[in-house]
Amino acid sequence: MSVLPILVHPHPLLRQVAAPVTDFGHPVLSLVRNMFDTMFKMKGVGLAAPQVGVSLRLVVVGYKQHQLALVNPVIVDQSGEEWGEEGCLSLPDLTVVVPRSTRITVSAHSPSGRPIQLKQLGGYVARIIQHEIDHLDGILIIDKGEASHDRDIHS
Repeated sequence: MSVLPILVHPHPLLRQVAAPVTDFGHPVLSLVRNMFDTMFKMKGVGLAAPQVGVSLRLVVVGYKQHQLALVNPVIVDQSGEEWGEEGCLSLPDLTVVVPRSTRITVSAHSPSGRPIQLKQLGGYVARIIQHEIDHLDGILIIDKGEASHDRDIHS
């Protein structure tokens, strides 16, 4: 297991739509372990594969009792809206106030390929998952909200 380098904006891979995972096996399991190591070392609560230079639809979440690895995640239902402050490991020293759904249902696969569905997630974990899924579509928090700290983020 190892800590991977995190790509920082404006790296072009952060703006690409990630490819679906089609081959579940040891390489995916290894990537998940390394992504968890990286996320925890960097004191993050979520991390998407494109942030570590891998253009695949895979995210990890580590927040309180939630330790999730979601492969090919899709939000299949959502409701409500609230604005909240978010940071991002790929945009260091910046926080942005971003709108998110208050409740989501997510369909995905486990790293071994087993279908899973997480129903009616709310609170901070729902916000984290939405943030990470945005990364899979090349969307950053600077595209969705209002910066809380002055900084030229578009250079």
